[in-house]
Amino acid sequence: MVTAMTYEEICDYIYKIPKFTKKNDLSHTKELLRRLEIRTYAFEIIHVAGSNGKGSVCAFLQQALTEGGCSVGMFTSPHLVCMEERFVINGQMCSREDFEESFHAVRAVVEDMEGDGLAHPAFFEYLFAMGMYLFQKHRVYFLILETGLGGRLDATNVFEEPLCTVITSISLEHTQILGDTVEKIAWEKAGIIKAGVPVVFDGSNPAAAHVIRGCARRMGAPFYEISLESIKFLRCTGKNIDFCLRTGYDVVTLTIPFAAEYQMMNAALAYRVLELLQCDTGIGREQIIQYLPHTRWAGRMQQIAPGVYLDGAHNADGIAQFVRSAAKIGGDSPLLLFGMMQEKDCAGAVRCLCEGVDWDGVIVTGIRDERSAAPEELAELFAANGQRVKVIGDSGEAYRYAMESRKEQQVVFCAGSLYLIGELQTIAGGISHD
Repeated sequence: MVTAMTYEEICDYIYKIPKFTKKNDLSHTKELLRRLEIRTYAFEIIHVAGSNGKGSVCAFLQQALTEGGCSVGMFTSPHLVCMEERFVINGQMCSREDFEESFHAVRAVVEDMEGDGLAHPAFFEYLFAMGMYLFQKHRVYFLILETGLGGRLDATNVFEEPLCTVITSISLEHTQILGDTVEKIAWEKAGIIKAGVPVVFDGSNPAAAHVIRGCARRMGAPFYEISLESIKFLRCTGKNIDFCLRTGYDVVTLTIPFAAEYQMMNAALAYRVLELLQCDTGIGREQIIQYLPHTRWAGRMQQIAPGVYLDGAHNADGIAQFVRSAAKIGGDSPLLLFGMMQEKDCAGAVRCLCEGVDWDGVIVTGIRDERSAAPEELAELFAANGQRVKVIGDSGEAYRYAMESRKEQQVVFCAGSLYLIGELQTIAGGISHD
């Protein structure tokens, strides 16, 4: 029998799941949803996979659909501050009451499954089930699902007939799980492609694009590739970017509320999806153009104060994209606050950061997680690359030091793990930047 738990106890339980269970196959997830009585056929699914940009594409889609009057649910990961962020219904993060209700509903089913000898759901699988419970409760019609890891074997890949699939940029990540080449990783991501269902994808990596095209052809799925050549940068104000997108014979001018140029591709993917689904959504091109600039997505080159940016670049491609953006909008000799998880390629990340930007100084800090890279080790890497570096282990103290020591008009970039960005979101919210 399920006993009532406080919000804090629920969060503690979920965070401990990886310590006592492991990933299950998709048949387990399907059985979990069946016992929850989830009517999977009741949703129009937009399924998004990729290495970088998944969350941003989801945010663009969610903004346009919600503002266009559709009933929309969105499931994304990871969260920055609280787990409720993962479940968005009609533009709003789910309430704490809904979060607690969904946990207990899933927990009751899990106890029955365990009683029948079935395994406990994995961390991501449990959260996905909670999301599906909430989306059904609130009767959302369109459902935007971001994969957690990979695509082919991801818990979200249980729907046979999504409305559309999307594959964002592909790069080397989680190589011990997904494969050690871009082609192998692209094949795993392309596992979300379904027979006859259109797929929109980032074609900027030739090796990945070749794999995705091949998978789409074998599945008889219409495919729509967004190439770098189809995107033309126009201008950046520091807060917004204007760019042109060519789709076939049409050219459209789009404005997005981000300073990072990599968001042009993410917006282009979302625009193309929305353009293809006009008959399903009732949202026309002019409306799409009008709605996209209203998108908000925390922690992705997010300006939280004048000259202060947060960016959760956490893998090689993300770091490279961050560096290109920082070099363009950072002015002369910006300041860097950085922290990373130990399982990432810290040496490669530091090398890329030091080669691409002329930093005035670097502050390295820790993350309140046992997997945090040691700040002292990161400092050694920066020093070996010729940087002037200061170690402040506590992220709150590090952020305050950065704000107090920055020179007049100096730009500050806070980058690295999304876990660090989540901590800084909370810390910055309690600090005046006047």
